[in-house]
Amino acid sequence: MSRLLILLAALMPALLWAQPQGQASDGEGAQSGQGPYRIAVIDPNRIVEESPQYEAARNTLSEEVQEREAALRQQQDEIDRLNRQLERDGALMSEDEVKRLRNDIRARTRRLRYAKAEVQEDFALRQTELRTTLVKQVEEVVAQVAKEKGIDLILSEGVVYFSERVDISAEVIQRLTAEFEGR
Repeated sequence: MSRLLILLAALMPALLWAQPQGQASDGEGAQSGQGPYRIAVIDPNRIVEESPQYEAARNTLSEEVQEREAALRQQQDEIDRLNRQLERDGALMSEDEVKRLRNDIRARTRRLRYAKAEVQEDFALRQTELRTTLVKQVEEVVAQVAKEKGIDLILSEGVVYFSERVDISAEVIQRLTAEFEGR
């Protein structure tokens, strides 16, 4: 990756000012593939964090997790109640009753542990699904902006410096917002 960045940095001036071979002097410029290459930069973290799609996905995920966590808390409360009962009444219970209660607590604890693991796995899967959907939307909008502005190359991660003049992140965010509100 660092080799690519070094190579890109070395070639950047040439890319910015290079003219395609066979340049005609008919004044058509970048429209016909003539003229300097146009390069822009996006800040993917900014785009994601400022897009309404990200906020909506985060809220959706939060709601889904809260419902499942409430069920897990309820199971944990029941286990705690049974443990308190065992401590409080264990001396008064028969050996079989104590054994049955301990087995019940152990089985519930095991089921709770599996349920917690399942919630974590589901959360990770759902998070990945939502992220993939958002990435696809961002890529589509970036491609639209690039085509409309006649941009030949868009850089994102790994860029050490870029000026506001080449940063099209705000325009991508505006388009994502318009798409989100247009639903």
